[in-house]
Amino acid sequence: MSALIVHTGACHCGRVRFEVDAPEQLSLLDCNCSICHKAGFMHLIVPRGQFRLLTGAQDLTAYRFGTGVAQHTFCMHCGIKPFYVPRSHPDQISVNARCLDPGTVKATHTTAFDGQNWEQARSDLG
Repeated sequence: MSALIVHTGACHCGRVRFEVDAPEQLSLLDCNCSICHKAGFMHLIVPRGQFRLLTGAQDLTAYRFGTGVAQHTFCMHCGIKPFYVPRSHPDQISVNARCLDPGTVKATHTTAFDGQNWEQARSDLG
């Protein structure tokens, strides 16, 4: 595995800021489920210990639907979802790679995930 570095990121208005430990070259998932597709969420899934919320806990609100397992967290002010607890990995955090600050990501590799057919595609996540 590649060495981990600290990436920083935020929601659009900057009230919610975070850090995530991940390689310089990121492996991302592009999910086509109803919420990810409409929001343009690009998944960087990491263990909870590699994610730190720096500011804005009080500025977050949550949305759940379907099974209610996923905890979609949004900034109450700008509406951006910079990270959330995914249904596929409820013990981890999915960071929206599009919310990372510029300068630390050297490359990305994106894999499509068929979230529209989640039950069948779940085994593809490993």
